[in-house]
Amino acid sequence: MPLSDAEARRLYDQAALMACIGAWECRLADARLSWTDGIYDLFGLPRGAAIHRPSIVDLYHDESRAEMEHLRKRLIASGQGFVMDARIRTAAGSERWMRLSAAVTHERGRPVRIHGAKQDITGEKDMWMGLRRLAYSDPLTGLANRRAFEMQLSELRRHAGDGCALGVLAIVDLDNLKPINDRLGHAAGDECLRQIAMRLETALSDAAIIARIGGDEFGLLLCSAAGRPYLLHRLGEAREALARPVAWRGTSIEISASIGATVLRPGLLHDPERRFAEADSALYVAKAAGRNCLRLFGDPVEAEAATEDAGPRAEHAR
Repeated sequence: MPLSDAEARRLYDQAALMACIGAWECRLADARLSWTDGIYDLFGLPRGAAIHRPSIVDLYHDESRAEMEHLRKRLIASGQGFVMDARIRTAAGSERWMRLSAAVTHERGRPVRIHGAKQDITGEKDMWMGLRRLAYSDPLTGLANRRAFEMQLSELRRHAGDGCALGVLAIVDLDNLKPINDRLGHAAGDECLRQIAMRLETALSDAAIIARIGGDEFGLLLCSAAGRPYLLHRLGEAREALARPVAWRGTSIEISASIGATVLRPGLLHDPERRFAEADSALYVAKAAGRNCLRLFGDPVEAEAATEDAGPRAEHAR
């Protein structure tokens, strides 16, 4: 049985609200907006309330606003429609993601209005972000995993000459995990790894990334405009924090970690594999020198002066 226009509209509106989607239109002559109920709900505004484009655009996050305005100008100039995912805040301050689609209508060869749909995709974004966290995080420590660390390292090639501050790439290796596992079991070893992770996050909270990159190895990138002595001092402080015993089931477990690092100088085209190999080489020297050591790949004279405060065993790899 054919539906009347009113019935068809009612069914369409019901389906649109269930799908968290609404239709919109903007008249170009005066920027007047027209919305269906779904978009009022999306932005957390009372249905039928007066709406003004400037105040609505202010609800977009900066990056989403800039992208939307760029695509809107291109749409009006060229007629090229677009679809984008935008991050917004509701009128009450809640964070949401919206999928925005747009097209343009012409009359007598001139653009007169743009229109399209907006859909709440917050649930979809949350799902994908959750999957991404699973793919790029270490389940034991909650840190980034090796895949995420390698992706961060690959960014080194993209930032040559952009004025980035001096940095260090460091590899941290727990000195005695195997004896702990053999003597107390893997549960004790896992607790030591979790403690190492938490201490690194606390001591180096401003690091670009801290990741578990192997069984008992962690990688990190640390940058600062304060220069090399400061960076080495921070690594020395982290090394000292890692050397505190771990309390586990009434037992005090003695632990320590060795650190190998290499300097990332600003304005240079860095080869991630080479820089990682340099830090790994410095770590090898640190492990060979004994437990609880910091070694830097590079200038031994400057490093010894810079790391005096980082602990008596903080020296440079030669």
